[in-house]
Amino acid sequence: MENHKAAAAAVAYRLLNQTKHKSNKILHQRRLIPNSTQLNPSSSTSGFTQASVPLNQFVASYRWDLRKSSLIHTHHRKFGSVASTIVERNPNFSTINHDDLIYFDKILGAKKVIQDPEELQTANTDWMHKYKGSSKLMLQPENTTELSQILDYCNSRRLAVVPQGGNTGLVGGSVPVFDEIIINTRRMNSVISFDQVSGVLVCEAGCILENLISFLDKKGFIMPLDLGAKGSCQIGGNISTNAGGLRLVRYGSLHGTVLGLEVVLANGSVIDMLGTLRKDNTGYDLKHLFIGSEGSLGIITKVSILTPPKLSSVNIAFLACEDYISCQKLLFQAKRRLGEILSAFEFLDSQAMNLVLHHLDGVRNPLPSSIYNFYVLIETTGSNESNDKATLEAFLLHAMENGLVSDGALAQDFSQASSFWHIREGIPEALQKAGAVYKYDLSLPVEKMYDLVEEMRTRLGAAANVVGYGHLGDGNLHLNVSARQYDDAILAQIEPFVYEWTSQHRGSISAEHGLGLMKAEKIYYSKSSETVQLMASVKKLLDPNGILNPYKVIPSSLVS
Repeated sequence: MENHKAAAAAVAYRLLNQTKHKSNKILHQRRLIPNSTQLNPSSSTSGFTQASVPLNQFVASYRWDLRKSSLIHTHHRKFGSVASTIVERNPNFSTINHDDLIYFDKILGAKKVIQDPEELQTANTDWMHKYKGSSKLMLQPENTTELSQILDYCNSRRLAVVPQGGNTGLVGGSVPVFDEIIINTRRMNSVISFDQVSGVLVCEAGCILENLISFLDKKGFIMPLDLGAKGSCQIGGNISTNAGGLRLVRYGSLHGTVLGLEVVLANGSVIDMLGTLRKDNTGYDLKHLFIGSEGSLGIITKVSILTPPKLSSVNIAFLACEDYISCQKLLFQAKRRLGEILSAFEFLDSQAMNLVLHHLDGVRNPLPSSIYNFYVLIETTGSNESNDKATLEAFLLHAMENGLVSDGALAQDFSQASSFWHIREGIPEALQKAGAVYKYDLSLPVEKMYDLVEEMRTRLGAAANVVGYGHLGDGNLHLNVSARQYDDAILAQIEPFVYEWTSQHRGSISAEHGLGLMKAEKIYYSKSSETVQLMASVKKLLDPNGILNPYKVIPSSLVS
């Protein structure tokens, strides 16, 4: 009977394989299942209308519990002559025993040692309900010392762990693959200091992004990072994934704004790099190893980040364009004519707009006269209200006169501005409500971005709804394929085509979501074999037992 169970579990969690050009590697993929700011009132500009307007002892009997109804059934495929390969739990890892539980209870206290099935159900499952682990234990350290003790012990016992913040990731990076211990940082949520002269914020990794935004708003500053998931995501997770967000075009990536980190390594060593200086050229700047490493090299516990002052003049326009060429030209003109006040440049296609209008309550079309092919949201932020307003209005008038914009609306107050942003930020929620969704987060040359969307529509025909939107200002496409249910026939049309196309056009298969479990074995599409091997060497140096977030980021064959 046990052999039958194990065989069933193994079949259900096959990996999809493919052979990567040049590297001759076998690739595996497990198929699982504004802050408050004053806005300038503005009279309508020619051609623009005013807008009207969220354990006891545990040893796994087999790898995956197929009886759990929340699992989305997995499948396997073959690419060419390469046979499917079973995803296997690393045999070097131990399983939790009663002595482990006694130790954790001793150092943390019972309240921070979570074995409740309901809480674990949530912690084992990713935001999209696509990836689900089978962990029976979640630990919630309250400070760096506790986390250090946890990792020191787990490393000595070879107990694998998965760091988890707000669990808002989209590539399976923040949930267990098998029975890894979940280390959740939600209790590490204090603001340590804030310097109003330099704008440097020092805080713990478990601080929720929206709470930091609110804290800084009262101080007259803003976070350089803003995401649709800000109400749940944590700053440590944001940095671990090098999240991009809505205003990267203005404030740059976290590699530029993060000044320092405190990190706990796999062996429990605490690495203090929590500097607050803009300039420090003393040797290797090691914090950059951990920004974007997805918890695979160490767990971030504290953060020092540079925050910009909150400026009083904010304007938002929601515009319609007839074609993608017009969107590109509009971006070019915005960079030239709006210059330093341009703080966001987002785009969405008509399919994305239709999804939001049909699946989100209370959303109104700011341009109700028609459904246009493309929409662009432009935000400006500056310090001179009259000049900023005049600059934006002149830009909009020029865009209309040159046929780049077909229609548009300017937000007249904070409520209208929020409604504009809700359309853009609500697309992921609308896609979830529409059914199954295959999500791809890609960096591409701006002129090529929408070509991929159109080619995908041609490949899929009526089988699925292909949606394109994203951060046009920094060349980040969110390609989404929406269907009634997950279907291998649809997936076979998407992958590996989407990765091959991106690689051929010198793009990146992960712009801001990370690699996680979904794309770890796909890394060769964006990085050379030599680069990946060097990454694996760094991983082995810092985490020789491989206990930190295993099966993620780097191909398992290189680090197991």
